Amino acid sequence: MACRIEDFLCVTCRGIWHKARNRKKRYVVKNIVETFSLQFFWLRHTCVFLAEEEEVLDSILRDRSHIEETLRLAAEESSGDYAAALLRLRKIYHNSIRPMEHAYKYNELRQHEISDGEITSKPMVLFLGPWSVGKSSMINYLLGLQDTPYQLYTGAEPTTSEFTVIMHGEKIRSVEGIVMAADSSRSFSPLEKFGQNFLEKLIGIEMPHKLLERVTFVDTPGIIENRKQQERGYPFNDVCQWFIDRADLIFVVFDPTKLDVGLELEMLFRQLKGRESQIRIILNKADSLATQDLMRVYGALFWSLAPLINVTEPPRVYVSSFWPYDYAPNTSRELFKREEVSLLEDLNQVIENRLENKIAFIRQHGIRVRIHGLLVDRYVQTFKEKMSFFSDPELVFKEIIDDPDKFYIFKSILAKTNVSKFDLPNRDAYRDFFGINPVTSFKQLSAQCSYMGGCLLDKIEKAITEDLPGLLSSINSSKNPILSSCEATGCGEKPKNRYRRN
Repeated sequence: MACRIEDFLCVTCRGIWHKARNRKKRYVVKNIVETFSLQFFWLRHTCVFLAEEEEVLDSILRDRSHIEETLRLAAEESSGDYAAALLRLRKIYHNSIRPMEHAYKYNELRQHEISDGEITSKPMVLFLGPWSVGKSSMINYLLGLQDTPYQLYTGAEPTTSEFTVIMHGEKIRSVEGIVMAADSSRSFSPLEKFGQNFLEKLIGIEMPHKLLERVTFVDTPGIIENRKQQERGYPFNDVCQWFIDRADLIFVVFDPTKLDVGLELEMLFRQLKGRESQIRIILNKADSLATQDLMRVYGALFWSLAPLINVTEPPRVYVSSFWPYDYAPNTSRELFKREEVSLLEDLNQVIENRLENKIAFIRQHGIRVRIHGLLVDRYVQTFKEKMSFFSDPELVFKEIIDDPDKFYIFKSILAKTNVSKFDLPNRDAYRDFFGINPVTSFKQLSAQCSYMGGCLLDKIEKAITEDLPGLLSSINSSKNPILSSCEATGCGEKPKNRYRRN
């Protein structure tokens, strides 16, 4: 490149030389040529150095072919069946679950309203963990963004101060949090409730990428165990809980230098309770240690997390180094490679089962709405039975809400319906719920029927027991069609008994 530039310079200066008529002008041109020759001498050597440095970097970059193979990025998907199933799921939700959800104000109890954008959204992968453990570097590695203008900024200091959503788009562009929350077609409109200070810390990045066509990544600010740094200007734990409730896979990332558990990390694991099946622990930067030291760090990590994870089966832990450069010499390269492939298979499983997970999520939501409707109906029925002409409505309902077991509120639900006692909500939550919504503002379920629309309870029970399981069965049957007789035994061939002696 430098030689071509120099040739161009020589031709240009030769033309100026011939145009210079007198000796003074030619002397000026001579000084200019000498100055540019010296500068292009350094430019030539700089270009050679950069080319050699690029060759060295290419030699130490890790091969990424296993990422495309494991995640099947080259495979084409039929989007027609997927879109039709989502449309049917959306119709079931709007016709059978949402009416009871609005009639009994379920959103004010759980603070979780399902939008159309959430039903049609891609699986969400959430990255959590202390600061500077490699969360952003891991996203750069999975998407191949290293050494590009679009890579997430990384460094040894706390670098990510925003919630960054990396999603698919037709072109590369950034989207402000205010725009994301205002767009009803996306699944992020409920984030407006956390205030404008948070929306300023929310940013979206759109880019055309095969992996982002199937999944959305969310990079979070690193956890800083410093009381001054915890003053972020917005409810950080509540925002994390919002993303945790909607994440299909949660990567909690650590590195060998940040294994201590402070107040903020302890609070985070409390929020993760009930989502243990989605949690994956990652011990990153594992090639920075010798094998013996790595075993000690692995044990120390479990020792730190044991009091925070109260389950019989511990979460899966992946030990590797997730960044684009090759593993350090004299380390367990094969182990790290197998761990990385296992993590990619885990991610691919979430992508492959995204529709089944979405149906299961809507069905679980429907069960909770149904239980809430039954409980509110029971509170209303008990209140009407205890009221008399001379009774004080506030005192009567205060007696009911203070001791619901005395009036068999929850026990009657368990006895008359097929609701599990483990699915019942917290009783104290209804004290706050009815403090905002008077019991007299609700109708009984028997009165929530119409000639054309039917009864709310019948519709939601049909969706839970028939419609959603039927939709799930149709998807599974299309994925695993039954073998034909020719595929099972061979057309025109008599099945052979391989246990019979010839």
